[in-house]
Amino acid sequence: MSQTKKKNSSNGETKPQTSFVTRLLRGSKLRSSKAESKGSDDLKTTDVRPSEETQMTATLDTAKPLTSEMESGSRLAKNEQFLQQLGKMAVDKCLDLNNCRLSTADVREMVALLPSFPDLEKLDISWNDFVGGTLHSITKHMHLVSKLKSLRLGSCRLTPDDVRALGEALKAIPELEELNLSWNSKVGGNLPLILQKFQAGSKLQTLELVDCALTSEDGVFVGQLLPMLQSLEVLDLSINRNIGDGLNSIAQGLKSTSNLKVLKLHSCGLSQKSVKVLDAAFRHLGELRKLDLSCNKELGGGFEDSAAQLATLERLEVLDLHRCSLTAGDVVSLTQVIPLLSNLQELDLSTNINMGSSSENLLSRLRFLPALKSLLISRCALERETFTALAEASIHLPALEILNLSWNKCVGGNLKLLLETLTLSTSLRVLTLSSCSLVTEDVALLASIIQTGHLAKLWKLDLSYNDSICDAGWAIFCQNVWLLKELSELDISLRPSTIRDCGQWFTHLLCAVTKLPKITEIGMKRWILPASQKEELETFDQDHRSSICFNHDGFQADFPRSHTLFHLCNILEITKL
Repeated sequence: MSQTKKKNSSNGETKPQTSFVTRLLRGSKLRSSKAESKGSDDLKTTDVRPSEETQMTATLDTAKPLTSEMESGSRLAKNEQFLQQLGKMAVDKCLDLNNCRLSTADVREMVALLPSFPDLEKLDISWNDFVGGTLHSITKHMHLVSKLKSLRLGSCRLTPDDVRALGEALKAIPELEELNLSWNSKVGGNLPLILQKFQAGSKLQTLELVDCALTSEDGVFVGQLLPMLQSLEVLDLSINRNIGDGLNSIAQGLKSTSNLKVLKLHSCGLSQKSVKVLDAAFRHLGELRKLDLSCNKELGGGFEDSAAQLATLERLEVLDLHRCSLTAGDVVSLTQVIPLLSNLQELDLSTNINMGSSSENLLSRLRFLPALKSLLISRCALERETFTALAEASIHLPALEILNLSWNKCVGGNLKLLLETLTLSTSLRVLTLSSCSLVTEDVALLASIIQTGHLAKLWKLDLSYNDSICDAGWAIFCQNVWLLKELSELDISLRPSTIRDCGQWFTHLLCAVTKLPKITEIGMKRWILPASQKEELETFDQDHRSSICFNHDGFQADFPRSHTLFHLCNILEITKL
Protein backbone atom coordinates (compact mmCIF):
# COMPACT_ATOMS: atom_id res chain seq x y z
CA MET A 1 0.00 0.00 0.00
CA SER A 2 1.48 3.36 -1.03
CA GLN A 3 1.85 6.21 1.42
CA THR A 4 -0.57 8.33 -0.65
CA LYS A 5 -3.34 5.77 -0.46
CA LYS A 6 -2.81 5.31 3.26
CA LYS A 7 -3.17 9.03 3.96
CA ASN A 8 -6.27 9.33 1.82
CA SER A 9 -7.87 6.47 3.74
CA SER A 10 -7.06 8.09 7.04
CA ASN A 11 -8.32 11.53 6.10
CA GLY A 12 -11.55 10.50 4.41
CA GLU A 13 -14.92 11.84 5.50
CA THR A 14 -16.26 8.45 6.62
CA LYS A 15 -14.54 5.87 8.80
CA PRO A 16 -15.76 2.24 8.71
CA GLN A 17 -15.70 0.09 11.85
CA THR A 18 -12.27 -1.37 12.51
CA SER A 19 -11.73 -5.10 12.16
CA PHE A 20 -10.32 -7.52 14.73
CA VAL A 21 -6.85 -7.74 13.23
CA THR A 22 -6.61 -3.95 12.89
CA ARG A 23 -7.57 -3.54 16.54
CA LEU A 24 -4.79 -5.92 17.49
CA LEU A 25 -2.32 -3.55 15.92
CA ARG A 26 -3.26 -0.79 18.36
CA GLY A 27 -3.43 -0.30 22.10
CA SER A 28 0.03 -1.16 23.41
CA LYS A 29 3.30 0.70 23.72
CA LEU A 30 6.36 -0.43 21.83
CA ARG A 31 9.41 -1.66 23.66
CA SER A 32 11.61 0.73 21.74
CA SER A 33 10.88 4.46 21.66
CA LYS A 34 12.83 4.63 18.42
CA ALA A 35 10.52 2.14 16.77
CA GLU A 36 7.55 4.05 18.14
CA SER A 37 8.78 7.28 16.60
CA LYS A 38 9.32 5.71 13.20
CA GLY A 39 6.02 3.89 13.14
CA SER A 40 3.61 6.44 14.62
CA ASP A 41 2.52 8.05 11.36
CA ASP A 42 1.99 4.72 9.69
CA LEU A 43 0.01 3.24 12.59
CA LYS A 44 -2.58 6.02 12.30
CA THR A 45 -3.48 4.77 8.85
CA THR A 46 -4.47 1.28 10.01
CA ASP A 47 -7.75 2.37 11.58
CA VAL A 48 -9.88 1.59 8.53
CA ARG A 49 -10.70 -1.72 6.92
CA PRO A 50 -9.01 -1.74 3.50
CA SER A 51 -11.06 -2.54 0.43
CA GLU A 52 -10.27 -5.69 -1.55
CA GLU A 53 -8.43 -3.59 -4.13
CA THR A 54 -6.41 -1.91 -1.39
CA GLN A 55 -5.72 -5.30 0.21
CA MET A 56 -4.30 -6.59 -3.07
CA THR A 57 -2.17 -3.47 -3.43
CA ALA A 58 -0.95 -3.92 0.15
CA THR A 59 0.07 -7.50 -0.53
CA LEU A 60 1.97 -6.58 -3.69
CA ASP A 61 3.68 -3.54 -2.20
CA THR A 62 4.72 -5.06 1.14
CA ALA A 63 6.12 -8.08 -0.65
CA LYS A 64 8.72 -5.77 -2.25
CA PRO A 65 11.97 -4.95 -0.41
CA LEU A 66 11.45 -2.00 1.94
CA THR A 67 13.95 0.70 1.09
CA SER A 68 12.66 3.40 3.35
CA GLU A 69 13.93 3.38 6.92
CA MET A 70 10.55 4.73 8.05
CA GLU A 71 8.66 1.91 6.30
CA SER A 72 11.00 -0.65 7.86
CA GLY A 73 10.42 0.78 11.33
CA SER A 74 6.68 0.83 10.73
CA ARG A 75 6.65 -2.83 9.74
CA LEU A 76 8.58 -3.82 12.83
CA ALA A 77 6.34 -1.68 15.01
CA LYS A 78 3.17 -3.26 13.66
CA ASN A 79 4.56 -6.76 14.07
CA GLU A 80 5.62 -6.03 17.65
CA GLN A 81 2.27 -4.58 18.61
CA PHE A 82 0.47 -7.44 16.94
CA LEU A 83 2.37 -10.08 18.90
CA GLN A 84 2.27 -8.13 22.15
CA GLN A 85 -1.53 -8.15 22.01
CA LEU A 86 -1.37 -11.93 21.64
CA GLY A 87 1.02 -12.27 24.56
CA LYS A 88 3.88 -13.46 22.36
CA MET A 89 7.52 -12.57 22.74
CA ALA A 90 9.08 -13.96 19.56
CA VAL A 91 8.61 -11.07 17.14
CA ASP A 92 8.30 -12.11 13.48
CA LYS A 93 8.43 -15.80 14.45
CA CYS A 94 4.94 -16.68 15.73
CA LEU A 95 1.47 -15.63 14.64
CA ASP A 96 -1.06 -17.16 17.03
CA LEU A 97 -4.73 -16.41 16.29
CA ASN A 98 -6.06 -19.54 17.94
CA ASN A 99 -9.73 -19.18 18.98
CA CYS A 100 -9.91 -15.48 18.06
CA ARG A 101 -13.32 -15.66 16.34
CA LEU A 102 -11.87 -14.41 13.09
CA SER A 103 -14.35 -13.25 10.49
CA THR A 104 -13.90 -13.67 6.75
CA ALA A 105 -12.76 -10.04 6.57
CA ASP A 106 -10.26 -10.66 9.38
CA VAL A 107 -8.81 -13.56 7.41
CA ARG A 108 -8.33 -11.29 4.40
CA GLU A 109 -6.59 -8.70 6.53
CA MET A 110 -4.36 -11.34 8.09
CA VAL A 111 -3.34 -12.41 4.59
CA ALA A 112 -2.38 -8.80 3.85
CA LEU A 113 -0.06 -8.88 6.86
CA LEU A 114 1.78 -12.07 5.86
CA PRO A 115 4.44 -10.21 3.82
CA SER A 116 5.35 -8.44 7.06
CA PHE A 117 6.37 -11.77 8.58
CA PRO A 118 9.02 -13.17 6.21
CA ASP A 119 10.63 -15.13 9.05
CA LEU A 120 7.36 -16.60 10.36
CA GLU A 121 7.86 -20.08 11.80
CA LYS A 122 4.53 -20.77 13.52
CA LEU A 123 1.02 -20.03 12.25
CA ASP A 124 -1.92 -21.10 14.40
CA ILE A 125 -5.46 -20.20 13.31
CA SER A 126 -7.20 -23.15 14.99
CA TRP A 127 -10.77 -22.93 16.31
CA ASN A 128 -11.85 -20.19 13.91
CA ASP A 129 -14.94 -21.41 12.07
CA PHE A 130 -14.83 -18.75 9.37
CA VAL A 131 -11.48 -19.99 8.10
CA GLY A 132 -13.45 -22.79 6.43
CA GLY A 133 -14.10 -21.92 2.80
CA THR A 134 -11.47 -19.17 2.78
CA LEU A 135 -8.28 -21.15 3.29
CA HIS A 136 -7.31 -20.75 -0.35
CA SER A 137 -6.83 -17.01 0.28
CA ILE A 138 -4.15 -17.96 2.80
CA THR A 139 -2.53 -20.90 1.03
CA LYS A 140 -1.90 -19.02 -2.22
CA HIS A 141 0.43 -16.73 -0.24
CA MET A 142 2.31 -19.52 1.53
CA HIS A 143 5.40 -18.78 -0.55
CA LEU A 144 5.72 -15.54 1.46
CA VAL A 145 6.27 -17.57 4.65
CA SER A 146 8.47 -20.32 3.22
CA LYS A 147 10.30 -20.70 6.56
CA LEU A 148 7.12 -21.90 8.27
CA LYS A 149 7.74 -24.83 10.62
CA SER A 150 4.37 -25.18 12.36
CA LEU A 151 0.91 -24.93 10.79
CA ARG A 152 -2.12 -25.52 13.02
CA LEU A 153 -5.59 -25.56 11.47
CA GLY A 154 -7.55 -27.54 14.06
CA SER A 155 -11.35 -27.13 14.05
CA CYS A 156 -11.51 -24.65 11.18
CA ARG A 157 -14.41 -26.33 9.35
CA LEU A 158 -12.24 -26.93 6.34
CA THR A 159 -14.10 -27.73 3.11
CA PRO A 160 -12.98 -30.14 0.36
CA ASP A 161 -11.75 -27.10 -1.59
CA ASP A 162 -9.72 -26.00 1.44
CA VAL A 163 -8.22 -29.47 1.67
CA ARG A 164 -7.25 -29.40 -2.00
CA ALA A 165 -5.75 -25.91 -1.70
CA LEU A 166 -3.76 -26.92 1.35
CA GLY A 167 -2.28 -29.88 -0.48
CA GLU A 168 -1.03 -27.61 -3.25
CA ALA A 169 0.42 -25.13 -0.76
CA LEU A 170 2.48 -27.57 1.29
CA LYS A 171 5.16 -27.74 -1.39
CA ALA A 172 5.82 -24.03 -0.74
CA ILE A 173 6.80 -24.65 2.91
CA PRO A 174 9.54 -27.33 2.77
CA GLU A 175 10.68 -26.57 6.34
CA LEU A 176 7.36 -27.71 7.86
CA GLU A 177 7.81 -29.73 11.05
CA GLU A 178 4.30 -29.69 12.55
CA LEU A 179 0.91 -30.07 10.87
CA ASN A 180 -2.34 -30.16 12.87
CA LEU A 181 -5.59 -30.70 10.98
CA SER A 182 -7.58 -32.16 13.88
CA TRP A 183 -11.35 -31.76 14.22
CA ASN A 184 -11.94 -31.19 10.50
CA SER A 185 -14.32 -33.88 9.27
CA LYS A 186 -13.82 -33.08 5.58
CA VAL A 187 -10.22 -34.25 5.81
CA GLY A 188 -11.61 -37.77 5.95
CA GLY A 189 -11.67 -39.37 2.51
CA ASN A 190 -9.48 -36.57 1.16
CA LEU A 191 -6.26 -37.14 3.08
CA PRO A 192 -4.16 -38.01 0.01
CA LEU A 193 -5.03 -34.61 -1.48
CA ILE A 194 -3.22 -32.98 1.44
CA LEU A 195 -0.31 -35.24 2.19
CA GLN A 196 0.63 -36.61 -1.22
CA LYS A 197 3.05 -33.71 -1.68
CA PHE A 198 5.29 -35.00 1.09
CA GLN A 199 8.39 -36.60 -0.35
CA ALA A 200 11.19 -38.70 1.08
CA GLY A 201 13.34 -36.51 3.30
CA SER A 202 10.40 -34.53 4.66
CA LYS A 203 11.19 -32.68 7.89
CA LEU A 204 7.73 -33.29 9.37
CA GLN A 205 7.99 -34.22 13.07
CA THR A 206 4.38 -33.92 14.26
CA LEU A 207 1.23 -35.03 12.43
CA GLU A 208 -2.10 -34.64 14.28
CA LEU A 209 -5.30 -35.84 12.64
CA VAL A 210 -7.65 -36.22 15.62
CA ASP A 211 -11.35 -36.76 14.78
CA CYS A 212 -10.97 -36.16 11.05
CA ALA A 213 -13.42 -38.89 9.99
CA LEU A 214 -10.57 -40.79 8.37
CA THR A 215 -11.59 -43.79 6.31
CA SER A 216 -9.90 -47.18 6.05
CA GLU A 217 -8.47 -45.96 2.72
CA ASP A 218 -6.98 -42.98 4.54
CA GLY A 219 -5.44 -45.42 6.99
CA VAL A 220 -3.84 -47.36 4.13
CA PHE A 221 -2.49 -44.10 2.71
CA VAL A 222 -0.99 -43.11 6.08
CA GLY A 223 0.81 -46.45 6.18
CA GLN A 224 2.25 -45.83 2.74
CA LEU A 225 3.27 -42.29 3.69
CA LEU A 226 5.07 -43.12 6.95
CA PRO A 227 8.30 -44.48 5.36
CA MET A 228 8.84 -41.02 3.82
CA LEU A 229 8.50 -39.30 7.21
CA GLN A 230 11.80 -40.37 8.72
CA SER A 231 11.81 -37.42 11.14
CA LEU A 232 8.31 -38.11 12.51
CA GLU A 233 8.16 -38.00 16.33
CA VAL A 234 4.44 -37.54 17.05
CA LEU A 235 1.56 -39.32 15.29
CA ASP A 236 -1.97 -38.79 16.61
CA LEU A 237 -4.80 -40.56 14.77
CA SER A 238 -7.20 -40.60 17.74
CA ILE A 239 -11.01 -40.67 17.38
CA ASN A 240 -10.96 -42.04 13.85
CA ARG A 241 -13.05 -45.14 14.39
CA ASN A 242 -12.89 -46.40 10.81
CA ILE A 243 -9.14 -46.69 10.33
CA GLY A 244 -9.00 -50.10 12.00
CA ASP A 245 -9.22 -51.85 8.64
CA GLY A 246 -6.16 -49.92 7.49
CA LEU A 247 -4.14 -50.78 10.59
CA ASN A 248 -2.05 -53.42 8.81
CA SER A 249 -0.72 -50.74 6.48
CA ILE A 250 -0.18 -48.28 9.36
CA ALA A 251 1.70 -50.89 11.41
CA GLN A 252 3.88 -51.73 8.42
CA GLY A 253 4.68 -48.06 7.97
CA LEU A 254 5.49 -47.65 11.66
CA LYS A 255 8.39 -50.02 11.22
CA SER A 256 10.11 -47.24 9.25
CA THR A 257 9.55 -44.49 11.84
CA SER A 258 12.35 -45.32 14.25
CA ASN A 259 12.34 -41.79 15.71
CA LEU A 260 8.68 -41.90 16.77
CA LYS A 261 8.21 -40.77 20.38
CA VAL A 262 4.41 -40.45 20.67
CA LEU A 263 1.77 -42.77 19.18
CA LYS A 264 -1.88 -42.03 19.95
CA LEU A 265 -4.62 -44.37 18.74
CA HIS A 266 -7.29 -43.42 21.28
CA SER A 267 -10.77 -44.54 20.20
CA CYS A 268 -9.77 -45.88 16.79
CA GLY A 269 -11.98 -48.96 16.71
CA LEU A 270 -9.09 -51.32 17.41
CA SER A 271 -9.85 -55.00 17.97
CA GLN A 272 -8.16 -58.02 19.54
CA LYS A 273 -6.32 -58.64 16.27
CA SER A 274 -5.06 -55.05 16.30
CA VAL A 275 -2.85 -55.79 19.31
CA LYS A 276 -1.03 -58.53 17.42
CA VAL A 277 -0.62 -56.27 14.39
CA LEU A 278 0.84 -53.45 16.49
CA ASP A 279 2.95 -55.81 18.55
CA ALA A 280 4.97 -56.65 15.45
CA ALA A 281 5.79 -52.96 15.00
CA PHE A 282 6.73 -52.22 18.60
CA ARG A 283 10.22 -53.69 18.35
CA HIS A 284 11.03 -51.06 15.70
CA LEU A 285 9.96 -48.18 17.96
CA GLY A 286 12.83 -48.05 20.40
CA GLU A 287 12.43 -44.28 20.97
CA LEU A 288 8.72 -44.42 21.85
CA ARG A 289 7.87 -42.44 25.00
CA LYS A 290 4.06 -42.38 24.95
CA LEU A 291 1.58 -45.04 23.82
CA ASP A 292 -2.16 -44.37 23.99
CA LEU A 293 -4.50 -47.23 23.06
CA SER A 294 -7.34 -46.10 25.33
CA CYS A 295 -11.08 -46.28 24.66
CA ASN A 296 -10.83 -49.20 22.25
CA LYS A 297 -13.45 -51.42 23.84
CA GLU A 298 -12.93 -54.31 21.44
CA LEU A 299 -9.27 -54.54 22.40
CA GLY A 300 -10.03 -56.75 25.41
CA GLY A 301 -8.40 -60.16 25.11
CA GLY A 302 -5.88 -58.97 22.56
CA PHE A 303 -2.98 -58.84 25.01
CA GLU A 304 -3.38 -62.44 26.14
CA ASP A 305 -0.95 -63.75 23.51
CA SER A 306 0.47 -60.55 22.03
CA ALA A 307 2.01 -58.39 24.75
CA ALA A 308 5.61 -59.56 24.56
CA GLN A 309 6.91 -56.79 22.28
CA LEU A 310 5.64 -54.12 24.67
CA ALA A 311 8.64 -55.02 26.83
CA THR A 312 10.97 -53.82 24.05
CA LEU A 313 9.72 -50.25 24.55
CA GLU A 314 12.43 -49.64 27.12
CA ARG A 315 12.06 -45.84 27.04
CA LEU A 316 8.28 -45.79 27.39
CA GLU A 317 7.15 -43.20 29.93
CA VAL A 318 3.36 -43.12 29.41
CA LEU A 319 1.06 -46.11 28.86
CA ASP A 320 -2.68 -45.46 28.59
CA LEU A 321 -5.00 -48.48 28.48
CA HIS A 322 -8.09 -47.04 30.14
CA ARG A 323 -11.46 -48.26 28.94
CA CYS A 324 -10.03 -51.15 26.90
CA SER A 325 -12.17 -53.95 28.42
CA LEU A 326 -9.06 -55.75 29.63
CA THR A 327 -9.69 -59.38 30.54
CA ALA A 328 -8.14 -61.55 33.23
CA GLY A 329 -5.91 -63.02 30.52
CA ASP A 330 -4.77 -59.57 29.47
CA VAL A 331 -3.86 -58.76 33.06
CA VAL A 332 -1.80 -61.95 33.35
CA SER A 333 0.18 -61.03 30.22
CA LEU A 334 0.62 -57.41 31.24
CA THR A 335 1.86 -58.57 34.65
CA GLN A 336 4.89 -60.01 32.87
CA VAL A 337 5.49 -56.89 30.78
CA ILE A 338 4.63 -53.67 32.65
CA PRO A 339 7.12 -54.18 35.53
CA LEU A 340 9.90 -54.35 32.92
CA LEU A 341 9.15 -50.80 31.73
CA SER A 342 11.50 -49.23 34.25
CA ASN A 343 11.16 -45.70 32.83
CA LEU A 344 7.37 -45.68 33.06
CA GLN A 345 6.07 -42.48 34.66
CA GLU A 346 2.33 -42.59 33.91
CA LEU A 347 0.06 -45.64 33.91
CA ASP A 348 -3.68 -45.48 33.29
CA LEU A 349 -5.69 -48.70 33.70
CA SER A 350 -8.96 -47.01 34.65
CA THR A 351 -12.41 -48.31 33.75
CA ASN A 352 -11.41 -51.90 33.16
CA ILE A 353 -13.94 -53.48 35.46
CA ASN A 354 -13.00 -57.07 34.64
CA MET A 355 -9.45 -56.77 35.95
CA GLY A 356 -10.35 -56.24 39.61
CA SER A 357 -10.08 -59.74 41.03
CA SER A 358 -7.18 -60.78 38.76
CA SER A 359 -4.89 -57.79 39.20
CA GLU A 360 -3.28 -58.65 42.54
CA ASN A 361 0.03 -59.76 41.02
CA LEU A 362 0.13 -56.87 38.55
CA LEU A 363 -0.49 -54.25 41.22
CA SER A 364 2.00 -55.89 43.57
CA ARG A 365 4.72 -55.69 40.91
CA LEU A 366 4.25 -51.98 40.39
CA ARG A 367 6.91 -51.63 43.10
CA PHE A 368 9.46 -52.22 40.32
CA LEU A 369 8.53 -48.90 38.69
CA PRO A 370 10.38 -46.36 40.87
CA ALA A 371 9.90 -43.54 38.32
CA LEU A 372 6.10 -43.83 38.37
CA LYS A 373 4.50 -40.40 38.92
CA SER A 374 0.88 -40.98 37.96
CA LEU A 375 -1.24 -44.05 38.68
CA LEU A 376 -4.86 -43.95 37.54
CA ILE A 377 -6.81 -47.05 38.47
CA SER A 378 -10.34 -45.79 39.01
CA ARG A 379 -13.41 -47.92 38.38
CA CYS A 380 -11.51 -51.21 38.24
CA ALA A 381 -13.67 -53.15 40.73
CA LEU A 382 -10.72 -53.71 43.03
CA GLU A 383 -11.26 -56.13 45.90
CA ARG A 384 -9.70 -55.97 49.35
CA GLU A 385 -6.88 -58.34 48.35
CA THR A 386 -5.99 -56.38 45.22
CA PHE A 387 -6.22 -53.07 47.09
CA THR A 388 -3.92 -54.48 49.76
CA ALA A 389 -1.38 -55.47 47.08
CA LEU A 390 -1.55 -51.98 45.60
CA ALA A 391 -1.15 -50.33 49.00
CA GLU A 392 1.95 -52.39 49.79
CA ALA A 393 3.48 -51.64 46.38
CA SER A 394 2.77 -47.93 46.61
CA ILE A 395 5.17 -47.62 49.53
CA HIS A 396 7.95 -48.20 47.00
CA LEU A 397 6.84 -45.41 44.65
CA PRO A 398 8.63 -42.33 46.01
CA ALA A 399 7.99 -40.24 42.89
CA LEU A 400 4.20 -40.70 42.92
CA GLU A 401 2.40 -37.39 42.36
CA ILE A 402 -1.06 -38.44 41.16
CA LEU A 403 -3.14 -41.30 42.61
CA ASN A 404 -6.71 -41.94 41.48
CA LEU A 405 -8.62 -44.79 43.15
CA SER A 406 -12.13 -43.47 42.52
CA TRP A 407 -15.12 -45.78 42.22
CA ASN A 408 -13.35 -48.68 43.92
CA LYS A 409 -15.71 -49.38 46.80
CA CYS A 410 -13.21 -51.56 48.65
CA VAL A 411 -11.27 -48.44 49.66
CA GLY A 412 -14.05 -47.50 52.04
CA GLY A 413 -13.20 -48.62 55.60
CA ASN A 414 -9.73 -49.69 54.42
CA LEU A 415 -7.98 -46.37 53.84
CA LYS A 416 -5.69 -47.32 56.71
CA LEU A 417 -3.95 -49.67 54.27
CA LEU A 418 -2.57 -46.56 52.56
CA LEU A 419 -1.45 -45.02 55.85
CA GLU A 420 2.26 -45.69 55.32
CA THR A 421 2.17 -44.49 51.72
CA LEU A 422 0.39 -41.25 52.60
CA THR A 423 2.68 -40.69 55.55
CA LEU A 424 5.92 -41.29 53.67
CA SER A 425 4.91 -39.50 50.49
CA THR A 426 6.72 -36.24 49.81
CA SER A 427 5.58 -35.83 46.19
CA LEU A 428 1.82 -36.49 46.17
CA ARG A 429 -0.06 -33.58 44.59
CA VAL A 430 -3.38 -35.08 43.47
CA LEU A 431 -5.40 -37.58 45.50
CA THR A 432 -8.74 -38.66 44.06
CA LEU A 433 -11.01 -40.86 46.18
CA SER A 434 -14.39 -40.08 44.65
CA SER A 435 -17.18 -42.62 45.25
CA CYS A 436 -14.98 -44.96 47.29
CA SER A 437 -17.58 -45.62 50.01
CA LEU A 438 -15.40 -43.79 52.52
CA VAL A 439 -16.65 -43.76 56.09
CA THR A 440 -16.10 -41.39 58.99
CA GLU A 441 -13.07 -43.33 60.21
CA ASP A 442 -11.39 -42.86 56.81
CA VAL A 443 -11.62 -39.06 56.81
CA ALA A 444 -10.59 -39.00 60.47
CA LEU A 445 -7.46 -40.96 59.49
CA LEU A 446 -6.84 -38.56 56.62
CA ALA A 447 -7.20 -35.62 59.02
CA SER A 448 -4.66 -37.14 61.42
CA ILE A 449 -2.16 -37.61 58.57
CA ILE A 450 -2.62 -33.97 57.60
CA GLN A 451 -2.35 -32.86 61.23
CA THR A 452 1.08 -34.47 61.56
CA GLY A 453 2.38 -32.38 58.65
CA HIS A 454 2.15 -34.91 55.84
CA LEU A 455 0.68 -34.41 52.34
CA ALA A 456 2.09 -30.90 52.45
CA LYS A 457 2.39 -30.66 48.65
CA LEU A 458 -1.18 -31.73 47.93
CA TRP A 459 -2.96 -29.26 45.62
CA LYS A 460 -6.04 -31.24 44.61
CA LEU A 461 -8.14 -33.45 46.89
CA ASP A 462 -11.34 -35.12 45.69
CA LEU A 463 -13.52 -36.76 48.35
CA SER A 464 -16.79 -36.37 46.46
CA TYR A 465 -19.65 -38.89 46.35
CA ASN A 466 -18.81 -40.39 49.74
CA ASP A 467 -22.19 -39.96 51.40
CA SER A 468 -21.57 -42.22 54.41
CA ILE A 469 -19.33 -39.70 56.17
CA CYS A 470 -21.20 -38.13 59.07
CA ASP A 471 -21.06 -34.49 60.17
CA ALA A 472 -18.57 -35.33 62.90
CA GLY A 473 -16.20 -36.76 60.30
CA TRP A 474 -16.45 -33.67 58.12
CA ALA A 475 -15.88 -31.49 61.18
CA ILE A 476 -12.63 -33.29 62.06
CA PHE A 477 -11.47 -33.04 58.47
CA CYS A 478 -12.33 -29.36 58.07
CA GLN A 479 -10.56 -28.48 61.31
CA ASN A 480 -7.29 -29.79 59.83
CA VAL A 481 -7.53 -29.09 56.11
CA TRP A 482 -6.07 -25.59 56.61
CA LEU A 483 -2.66 -27.24 57.04
CA LEU A 484 -2.59 -28.10 53.30
CA LYS A 485 -1.07 -24.78 52.28
CA GLU A 486 -0.66 -25.80 48.62
CA LEU A 487 -4.30 -26.89 48.21
CA SER A 488 -6.11 -25.19 45.33
CA GLU A 489 -9.06 -27.53 44.69
CA LEU A 490 -11.23 -29.43 47.16
CA ASP A 491 -14.34 -31.43 46.25
CA ILE A 492 -16.70 -32.83 48.88
CA SER A 493 -19.83 -32.94 46.71
CA LEU A 494 -22.57 -35.48 47.34
CA ARG A 495 -23.71 -37.96 44.73
CA PRO A 496 -26.64 -36.84 42.51
CA SER A 497 -29.18 -38.91 44.40
CA THR A 498 -28.38 -37.32 47.77
CA ILE A 499 -29.19 -33.94 49.32
CA ARG A 500 -28.08 -32.96 52.83
CA ASP A 501 -27.97 -29.89 55.04
CA CYS A 502 -24.54 -28.56 55.96
CA GLY A 503 -23.66 -29.06 59.59
CA GLN A 504 -21.57 -26.88 61.87
CA TRP A 505 -18.50 -28.23 60.08
CA PHE A 506 -19.15 -25.63 57.38
CA THR A 507 -18.00 -22.92 59.80
CA HIS A 508 -14.74 -24.84 60.25
CA LEU A 509 -14.41 -24.98 56.47
CA LEU A 510 -14.86 -21.22 56.19
CA CYS A 511 -12.19 -20.77 58.81
CA ALA A 512 -9.83 -23.05 56.89
CA VAL A 513 -10.40 -21.08 53.69
CA THR A 514 -8.84 -17.97 55.23
CA LYS A 515 -5.66 -19.92 55.88
CA LEU A 516 -5.33 -21.57 52.46
CA PRO A 517 -3.49 -19.04 50.30
CA LYS A 518 -3.89 -20.95 47.02
CA ILE A 519 -7.44 -22.30 47.26
CA THR A 520 -9.60 -21.34 44.27
CA GLU A 521 -12.44 -23.86 44.13
CA ILE A 522 -14.49 -25.85 46.62
CA GLY A 523 -17.00 -28.33 45.22
CA MET A 524 -20.06 -28.73 47.47
CA LYS A 525 -22.77 -29.88 45.08
CA ARG A 526 -26.03 -30.96 46.72
CA TRP A 527 -25.04 -29.64 50.17
CA ILE A 528 -27.79 -27.27 51.32
CA LEU A 529 -26.80 -24.15 53.21
CA PRO A 530 -29.16 -23.02 55.98
CA ALA A 531 -30.33 -19.42 55.73
CA SER A 532 -27.90 -18.24 58.39
CA GLN A 533 -24.90 -19.66 56.53
CA LYS A 534 -26.09 -18.15 53.26
CA GLU A 535 -26.25 -14.77 54.94
CA GLU A 536 -22.70 -15.16 56.22
CA LEU A 537 -21.47 -15.87 52.70
CA GLU A 538 -23.46 -13.05 51.16
CA THR A 539 -21.92 -10.53 53.54
CA PHE A 540 -18.41 -11.19 52.33
CA ASP A 541 -16.67 -8.14 50.93
CA GLN A 542 -16.42 -8.03 47.16
CA ASP A 543 -13.32 -5.88 46.77
CA HIS A 544 -10.46 -8.12 47.86
CA ARG A 545 -7.77 -9.42 45.59
CA SER A 546 -8.58 -13.17 45.39
CA SER A 547 -11.83 -15.05 45.10
CA ILE A 548 -12.89 -18.58 45.92
CA CYS A 549 -15.65 -20.41 44.08
CA PHE A 550 -18.06 -22.26 46.35
CA ASN A 551 -19.92 -24.44 43.89
CA HIS A 552 -23.11 -26.18 44.96
CA ASP A 553 -26.64 -26.64 43.67
CA GLY A 554 -28.99 -23.78 44.36
CA PHE A 555 -26.32 -21.34 45.44
CA GLN A 556 -23.06 -20.63 43.61
CA ALA A 557 -20.94 -17.53 43.89
CA ASP A 558 -17.41 -16.23 43.91
CA PHE A 559 -16.46 -14.80 47.28
CA PRO A 560 -13.28 -12.78 47.82
CA ARG A 561 -11.11 -13.37 50.81
CA SER A 562 -12.32 -10.85 53.34
CA HIS A 563 -12.05 -9.60 56.85
CA THR A 564 -15.44 -11.21 57.43
CA LEU A 565 -13.86 -14.64 57.06
CA PHE A 566 -11.17 -13.79 59.57
CA HIS A 567 -13.88 -12.45 61.89
CA LEU A 568 -15.73 -15.77 61.66
CA CYS A 569 -12.46 -17.53 62.41
CA ASN A 570 -11.91 -15.46 65.53
CA ILE A 571 -15.44 -16.15 66.76
CA LEU A 572 -14.84 -19.87 66.26
CA GLU A 573 -11.56 -19.79 68.18
CA ILE A 574 -13.20 -17.87 71.06
CA THR A 575 -16.06 -20.38 71.15
CA LYS A 576 -13.60 -23.25 71.36
CA LEU A 577 -11.84 -21.57 74.28
